[in-house]
Amino acid sequence: MDILQIVGLGLAATFLALILKEKNPVFALLLTSIVGTTIFIMLVDQITLVMDMLKKMAETAHLNSMYVATVLKIIGIAYISEFGAQIAKDAGQTALAGKIELAGKIVILVLAIPILTAIVDTVMNLVPRVGGG
Repeated sequence: MDILQIVGLGLAATFLALILKEKNPVFALLLTSIVGTTIFIMLVDQITLVMDMLKKMAETAHLNSMYVATVLKIIGIAYISEFGAQIAKDAGQTALAGKIELAGKIVILVLAIPILTAIVDTVMNLVPRVGGG
């Protein structure tokens, strides 16, 4: 999808939402949510392409597929939680947006623990043991 089409759609929706907001704020929010979702759907092919390239690079580097899958999940959670938080902010729900962002960060942290554990184990195995007899 061409970036000019995405930006054009976004700007057209922005101007229309500004006009609608004065007369019917619910329709303005609905419009921005639908257009935001449409833009996200328009990018699915690009996202899939990037994910496939990352998987191929991981296979070439002989990385554990579990870790690569976890990193891809983390990236997906970051984007989805950001998208949800932005919709909440558009609706004027800043506090709720903050909670969505916090939830995304906590889920990311939970998913990252096995990777962090593997990194610490690897480093500990590389460091020579002191005082071993």
